[in-house]
Amino acid sequence: MPPLQCWLLVLMACGLDRLLGDPHGLIHPVQLMGAAITQLRRWAEAWAGDQPLRLRLAGGLITLLVVGASLLAGWAVECLALAWPLLGLPLLLLGLASALAGRSLEQAVEDVLRALPDTALARQRLAWIVGREVSGLDNGEILRAAAETASENAVDGLFAPLFWMLVGAALWGAAPLAFEPLTLLPQGVELAYPGPLALAWGFKAASTLDSMLGYRHGRLAWLGTAGARLDDLLTWLPCRLVALGLPLAAARPGRTLAWFCGALEQGASDPSPNAGVSQAAYALAAGVRLGGTNRYADGLKIKPLLAPLHPAADGEAVQRILRLSSRLEWIWLLASGLVLPLS
Repeated sequence: MPPLQCWLLVLMACGLDRLLGDPHGLIHPVQLMGAAITQLRRWAEAWAGDQPLRLRLAGGLITLLVVGASLLAGWAVECLALAWPLLGLPLLLLGLASALAGRSLEQAVEDVLRALPDTALARQRLAWIVGREVSGLDNGEILRAAAETASENAVDGLFAPLFWMLVGAALWGAAPLAFEPLTLLPQGVELAYPGPLALAWGFKAASTLDSMLGYRHGRLAWLGTAGARLDDLLTWLPCRLVALGLPLAAARPGRTLAWFCGALEQGASDPSPNAGVSQAAYALAAGVRLGGTNRYADGLKIKPLLAPLHPAADGEAVQRILRLSSRLEWIWLLASGLVLPLS
């Protein structure tokens, strides 16, 4: 498929995501990934028990199976789109949109803001999108949590899958595979490399593994290692591209180097190689202080203060973070639209 057509597919998928989000009542690919992970975890723990080595081996196998199956499923839809476009292209477009969480994240965060000043309702809605304990949070801490999840999940839910989607679009627009195994493709249809959907679903599988198994307590300290490390690796570059792009989205391109270095420095003490950097980048670009003490199921965790000279989060600061993500998404699409047709 020509590179320009690949880019147009990604562009339409972003538009569809912003228009519809995740419609209720439809089975989402991530739900299928989650169901597979849950079943595989049961089998793995039954076999491995409390033995760290067995748990690590099982975690590696789960990661290989879930990510590999997701990538192959996306590639199958791409092959269908090449062979029978009338059927395959709509499925491909829907699959691409399903890998993006720009609109659904925005809606979830705005639902929390709309609930305030009803603290109980805001806590209830916040609990759907954060991993921390929310029962004791006051309105100020609810706003900080909303700002932090909007900044961290913008990378995990939007920009990292979009990055891999664009990489896949470049691959899909490249020369066809030199070696073609026996396929069901019609005569004359060439087998392409795994493209935007394959790579996006592969990333979503790694991200889902991290969110379900990537905890550092109990058996998951070993079982979830492979998925968590893969997610860290696949998110590393998109996270730093976001940090580089946010000054432009904030209409402050002259601050690019200072804010980028600041995000790397301030986010370095976070246990995650990406979460701290993404939150710090948004904190600097939106002019809001983030970080502090959070309560999780396994105890208190003190996160580093980010952009400490700025005021604490309020409703307007959270909205600024959401607007920055929307602008940066279009910047990425415009930039890739200039580059991809030349690949």
